Amino acid sequence: MNHIISPLDLSVEELDKLLDLANDIERHPEKYAHACEGKRLASLFYEPSTRTRLSFEAAMMNLGGKVLGFSDQDSSSATKGESVADTIRVVSCYADIAAIRHPKEGAALVASMASQIPVINAGDGGHQHPTQTLTDLLTIRSMKGRLDNITIGLCGDLRFGRTVHSLIEALVRYDNVHFILISPDELRVPSYIRDGVLQKENVSYKEVVRLEEALPDLDLLYMTRVQRERFFNENDYVRMKDFYILDAEKMKLAGPDMLVLHPLPRVNEISVEVDNDPRAAYFKQARYGVYVRMALILTLLEIA
Repeated sequence: MNHIISPLDLSVEELDKLLDLANDIERHPEKYAHACEGKRLASLFYEPSTRTRLSFEAAMMNLGGKVLGFSDQDSSSATKGESVADTIRVVSCYADIAAIRHPKEGAALVASMASQIPVINAGDGGHQHPTQTLTDLLTIRSMKGRLDNITIGLCGDLRFGRTVHSLIEALVRYDNVHFILISPDELRVPSYIRDGVLQKENVSYKEVVRLEEALPDLDLLYMTRVQRERFFNENDYVRMKDFYILDAEKMKLAGPDMLVLHPLPRVNEISVEVDNDPRAAYFKQARYGVYVRMALILTLLEIA
């Protein structure tokens, strides 16, 4: 039985196959409308989520399946002290596949080790968020036509941003990907990514503080919000939250084909005036998230 805990659980070949399936679902949704009839997805969300939870649920329903679960830990037996391992053992009796989001790093791995059904990590603390990474890769490949030979700027909270960490780990497997890491010193990418991934794989990167300096060179700009829930100190959060704001004026510095991605939700790091710019891809990105989760469900259930 397969689980998806990290984006690296898929080889490059498996990833290409998954993205091809997602593109086929986008083009021919009717072909897959009954693929999961009689199947159930358990949606186990121990922390708040809008896009990830709803896109998993939409994905399963688009495939003709059903969804059960909870949307925060206060409505689960976690409030009574039940462990993640025991919860997934019970849920394995009710569902065919599970998606789990948890604030603690490693929780999804613990669940997978106790589970009788495939487990998809829907985000564990500041660690991994593989289905967001798969969404990002599908968006880039669909809109740029490739995952190699790109310069990507990652901007904002690179220290706590699990989407950033997962995306870097996935993209270093492709040829000629150059990273520009844009953050204040306090939110720089952690050493386990800088030393353990970028330098270890001999990948080209540079770290800058000013967004304006990076924009002219980018094929892609991946914006992230400064995450209040990852900060221990409210004063540090307040000081950092408005460090980067992408607006129409800054967009003038970027090339005509640069795409702006964002895992959402945004707070104020992308001005609403950018939404109408044809280079703004973040709402399309949210749509691609449903297709990639449909493809993942079909793959793990061995239906496609």
